[in-house]
Amino acid sequence: MIHESEKLHSIKRKGVCYDVGRVMMGQNWRPVFDPAVVHRELEIIQNDLHCNAVRICGQDLDRLTIAAEDALNQGLEVWLSPELWDKSPDETLAYIANAARRAEELRLQRPDRVVFSVGSESTLFMQAGKDRPGIVEGNNVLERMGNPSFWENVRSGAHNPPLNAFLTKANDAVRQQFKGKVTYASVPLETVDWSPFDFVCTDLYRDARTRENFAGLLRRLFAFDRPVVITEFGCCTYHGASDAGGMGWAIIDYNKMPPQLNGEYVRDEAEQAQELTDVLGIFADEGVAGTFVMTFVDQRFPNRDDPRYDLDMASYSLVKSYAHGEHGTTYPDMPWEPKESFKAVGDYYAGG
Repeated sequence: MIHESEKLHSIKRKGVCYDVGRVMMGQNWRPVFDPAVVHRELEIIQNDLHCNAVRICGQDLDRLTIAAEDALNQGLEVWLSPELWDKSPDETLAYIANAARRAEELRLQRPDRVVFSVGSESTLFMQAGKDRPGIVEGNNVLERMGNPSFWENVRSGAHNPPLNAFLTKANDAVRQQFKGKVTYASVPLETVDWSPFDFVCTDLYRDARTRENFAGLLRRLFAFDRPVVITEFGCCTYHGASDAGGMGWAIIDYNKMPPQLNGEYVRDEAEQAQELTDVLGIFADEGVAGTFVMTFVDQRFPNRDDPRYDLDMASYSLVKSYAHGEHGTTYPDMPWEPKESFKAVGDYYAGG
């Protein structure tokens, strides 16, 4: 039995995902980007959430660079995750190569403190079609997952050869520009050839189906003689969200204006906090080298008093954003308030 105080010694990188503006189907996940707010949030991530690493995700390379440079100056290790979703493999490769050049400039300033990710869940997020050879057919993630052939491809493994062919090209393109460590953020339905990469990384959410064998799923990742890092894991903020896992967000009805929850849900910050600490304990027991909680803040899903419109219930964030720009009480200079999960993760990370 590993004593609680010893568990975190196996988690070298204690981190959180920080979104500077992922873009999907025309929606920017961070509508407002203020470098002063970014600086303050990264300061809080290091000092109060007790992180020593941050996974910076987004599309715009200027935003990524600004946030990464700030994080490095504050002493955080940066896992730079440029993400161009719903574009062809050729467009994506060109984008990644450009991002790698920017990453190398950062690495030269802070050697050994920048890790580059060549992509995230590409089977789901890369565009493909009859005239755009890719991994699975569809112009966006909803089309891809809704295609009748999607799960047939996944069950047969037909998606893995084109995925690994793309990742080989992406790794080669990145290493021509970037001289640091390189990885890829996979999803469990992908079987990745990890030999070109420095870390085995996966976005791994526990849910009702995987709860009993969650540790077993995790152990498979240690077969590749690489450090294992969890690039995303999390839980939404309503009763029952821990059973929904990575699909916990799917409770919003966007056909209504304004968007509202698609049923009656009970806000439950305690469940989110408990799920995160439980899963962190499993990761520590199994010896993972790093963990990045999904996510620090999500501006898309504000908290409201009316449960029907409390979109923060569908959020994985550790803080609840306010709908009309109100400021919190814990941090009066910030337009959000920490949830119970913020304290739970902060206390857990501080224990290491």
